Amino acid sequence: MAASTAVAVAPDWWNDVNNSPMWQDRSFHALAMLYGAVSFVALVQLIRIECRVPEYGWTTQKVFHFMNFIVNGVRSIVFVLRRDVQLVQPEIFQHVLIDFPGLAFFTTYALLVLFWAEIYYQARAMSTDGLRPAFYTINGVVYAIQIILWMALWWKPVRAMVILSKMFFAATSLFAALGFLLYGGRLFLMLQRFPVESKGRRKKLNEVGYVTTICFSGFLIRCVMMCLNAFDKEADLDVLNHPILNFFYYLLVEIVPSALVLFILRKLPPKRGITQYHPIH
Repeated sequence: MAASTAVAVAPDWWNDVNNSPMWQDRSFHALAMLYGAVSFVALVQLIRIECRVPEYGWTTQKVFHFMNFIVNGVRSIVFVLRRDVQLVQPEIFQHVLIDFPGLAFFTTYALLVLFWAEIYYQARAMSTDGLRPAFYTINGVVYAIQIILWMALWWKPVRAMVILSKMFFAATSLFAALGFLLYGGRLFLMLQRFPVESKGRRKKLNEVGYVTTICFSGFLIRCVMMCLNAFDKEADLDVLNHPILNFFYYLLVEIVPSALVLFILRKLPPKRGITQYHPIH
């Protein structure tokens, strides 16, 4: 009898938390503060890098930190205004406000994959001419498809279009995870073959290994959660009454990975002799 009572109480407690405006506001404001903290750290690191090597212009490293600052800053603002966002009409703009920072997050970390791919190709004496055009093309296609899906959802807001949009988001996350696995794995294996006495080999090996694992895991979790989000209403992330689910989802797929990557990549570039940092044209 006691066991059945406990089972019955659990869902009531969970529903009370989910439907509590206080818990909703606390969860979303906590996310806003965490995103704001990550955004601030990215900005500080960007300023430090610019002060260290101002003569190199907008390097890949600087753009990566700038985009982290923007993405996390926008997320922070959205979660501060989360209750107001839910009231925005037409409803398609709610999807744009919630999903667009996720696309920008994809671009931010795709830039890191590009950076590693360039290092790998240069180390193997292979041409890197096609990497940047491929990066821009892939991102252009992803944004174009997502905009088309948003327009279709605006024109015909049916459940099938919502599912299709979320599954596309899951596919882009899987694509990013595989990109980290491919180029992070290749760079890691290449570094392993360097002589043991190579300067900085061990540190760079750990850096690539940790960042690859963190980013691959984060994007894979996002992919799985997007699939659940598409088909299971209990896993819906676009509503106010799933505050705990939202908190742990964004914590695991964006906040923690971003914070860890910024910490691991905190080392400033040397003032002179930089060959791997190229301006973005």
